[in-house]
Amino acid sequence: MTTPPLDVEAIRADFPILERRVGEWPLVYLDSANTSQKPRQVVEAIAEHYLQHNANVARAMHLLGAEATEAFEGARSTVASFIGASRTEEVVFTKNASEALNLAAHSLGASLRAGDEVVISVMEHHSNIVPWQMACERSGATLRWFDVTDEGRLDLEGARRDSLINERTRVVALTWVSNVLGTRNPIADVAQQAHAVGATVVVDASQAVPHQPIDVATLGADLVAFTAHKMCGPTGLGVLWGRYELLAELPPFLGGGEMIEVVEMQRSTYAPPPHRFEAGTPPIAQAVGLGAAIDYLSAIGMDAIAHHEQVLTEYALDKLTSIDGLVLLGPTEAVERGSALSFNLQGVHPHDVMQVLDSRGVAIRGGHHCARPLHKRLGHQSSTRASSYLYTTPAEIDALADALVFTRNYFAPRFGG
Repeated sequence: MTTPPLDVEAIRADFPILERRVGEWPLVYLDSANTSQKPRQVVEAIAEHYLQHNANVARAMHLLGAEATEAFEGARSTVASFIGASRTEEVVFTKNASEALNLAAHSLGASLRAGDEVVISVMEHHSNIVPWQMACERSGATLRWFDVTDEGRLDLEGARRDSLINERTRVVALTWVSNVLGTRNPIADVAQQAHAVGATVVVDASQAVPHQPIDVATLGADLVAFTAHKMCGPTGLGVLWGRYELLAELPPFLGGGEMIEVVEMQRSTYAPPPHRFEAGTPPIAQAVGLGAAIDYLSAIGMDAIAHHEQVLTEYALDKLTSIDGLVLLGPTEAVERGSALSFNLQGVHPHDVMQVLDSRGVAIRGGHHCARPLHKRLGHQSSTRASSYLYTTPAEIDALADALVFTRNYFAPRFGG
């Protein structure tokens, strides 16, 4: 069945910020991998919560407390349904994806010992590197990693040659979609290898969940982390999904608030998942906002959003790779690939590119995108990144390409300016 095209103009009407101008230029927002824009439906849901239902959850024994608790737990149920969780209790709310990954590393790391190995990849976001470095330092375990090919794919052949996943492997933690290269990794295949040796699989899905249908039941992972603010939801909220049986075995990450069962002066016992991992007052309004964001995305259809981004990425790859002097980082074909496009203009620093584009209304990101080891591996100090979403149009990709040519000709006129 053919996926119908998105009515992007109707979608853009839900995002008032996209009507802004930067001087004489219309705003072209191509920084959605950093954070997405928010539709008015999400903003209104959060405002409605604060204006009509605000109270603390699980402890306020009055009408507003009951309404807030119902909204908070209702959002958890919405998330569970959206990602294909088998139980609502498999959804843990954190303050962001980084905290979700720290929770995974801290709790799984409690059982690591010297001689154990943790496997990550060189394309990870710092949030999926540093927590595992810390867990290995605490336990004496060894940190190992997948390399990438010159095209920016996971080096599976090298991993097999080096027996990267072996009988000593206890955890494999991978990004599903690279926030720099756009590469989509074969999670199910890697998970099968990891499970064959008894390892636990942790997936950073921050750049996947906002852009494609997801079914954690078939993904093959044991723990999956993502964040609300990259999928039209508010900042201040992350999600860690985990198989319930695994969550029930893990020790808590933080102490206090509703994560307890019984507290004595000498010791305490802990609540079952998910509340065991939600110390203190949780991000209540943010959860309400995420629920509204999921309702919004679901009404449009994740298949339709994924198809729109696929078509747009093909168009953008064609436009950008035709610019003389532009070096793309990552796959040049829109196959097993997300919508983030990182690149460099030869002879021009990414910060200069970013600032000139900003002056023409094009908002992109310049730097190492919290992936310094990957840039070092690829021989780039940093890069410029453009990232689209459901509200992005081909005309905005044209504006990006035109601005890049203008920037290149200004700083590096040898290319034809």
